[in-house]
Amino acid sequence: MKATFTFTGELNDFLPHYRKNGTFCLEFASHQSLKHLIEALGVPHTEFGLVLVNERAVDPSSLLRDGDRVTVHPADFLLGDEPRFVLDNHLGQLATYLRMLGFDSLYRNDYQDDELSRVASEDGRVLLTRDRRLLMRKAITRGYCLHQTDPRKQAAEVLQRFKLVRQIKPFQRCLRCNSPLQVVSKQEIIERLEPLTRIYFDDFRLCPSCEQIFWKGSHYGRMLEMIEALEHT
Repeated sequence: MKATFTFTGELNDFLPHYRKNGTFCLEFASHQSLKHLIEALGVPHTEFGLVLVNERAVDPSSLLRDGDRVTVHPADFLLGDEPRFVLDNHLGQLATYLRMLGFDSLYRNDYQDDELSRVASEDGRVLLTRDRRLLMRKAITRGYCLHQTDPRKQAAEVLQRFKLVRQIKPFQRCLRCNSPLQVVSKQEIIERLEPLTRIYFDDFRLCPSCEQIFWKGSHYGRMLEMIEALEHT
């Protein structure tokens, strides 16, 4: 049996060049679900939303009939007021940037695929990765395959794709471990400060989990410039 497929928008990025931005014919067996066929073409189920068969919306678990016309649209990524992410092992710098912007972002450099899948599923987190096969795991219901390779561009991509610019709350999370920061008095931590830091700075934040101390040092201006640039992407 055969059906024709059309993918819209950025879903074409997942297709081989000879199938991009057009309609093509695909042979299939009667037992193969629509979801299976779409993922076999390279598009994870987390990436597509509305699916039309002969111009009628259908469930991706549906079976096709010979001659059907399929149109696949991108997912609509709206995450609500408290977006939460988990990032795979290759996205450490992106995790740091997302935490700097105030977003709850779990990351370890030794995550295994099974653990990533479990955390994303059990905690209701969006899995960020460049591994499309990882996103095809059945347990993962929300995820995004990054197109960019540069961490700053990836941060801009996440903000744009999930419409998060208005939810940026910078310097609220620990860049090292993701925990919410707490205001701490200078006197409470003064013994841990370098001599010049004691003299020139008075505003401090403390991570209650890893005890990292943060203040508006020389790096602060560069971080503000980056955040401003991201807000205007």
